[in-house]
Amino acid sequence: MRRRTLAAALLLAPGPAWARPSDDALGGLNGQHPSAYYIEATRLLGQGAPDDAVFLFYLGQLRFRTHLTARPERGRAGDGPLFGSLSESVGRPINEYAFGDLPALLATLDAVLAYDRQVPDRFTPPSEFPEAHRQVRDGMAAFRENVASRQEEIRRQRQANGLENRR
Repeated sequence: MRRRTLAAALLLAPGPAWARPSDDALGGLNGQHPSAYYIEATRLLGQGAPDDAVFLFYLGQLRFRTHLTARPERGRAGDGPLFGSLSESVGRPINEYAFGDLPALLATLDAVLAYDRQVPDRFTPPSEFPEAHRQVRDGMAAFRENVASRQEEIRRQRQANGLENRR
């Protein structure tokens, strides 16, 4: 039997079962600096769990962007350049994989947004920074819709660049 990935489990499980994934499932990341999600995504990718890595990368991106939006002074003081560096170094191999299966990527983005709503960020709490959360969540939803509307174009561009389209 094929092992279900974290993202698939979040999408397929009934609400209460996935509303609180175990600390094992997410490595106890909630409450840590958002860079920890990128580190864990890299580890998972290296261990052959790319779907879980995609989920954690996008959850980390959502939470890092929220942190920077909520605390703009941190963006100038090192967290902005750190976000850019991690998004490039971690994001490139993860996105090369993720964009090879656009239906799975879209489902993962839905799962990330659902998880984020069910398990609020403790590092940048929505109760303290509601506008930052709204802006960044809206941005991820818009990104998701952009990808959904450009699927054939993305597939063609990947093929032209020699990248695999798995589905």
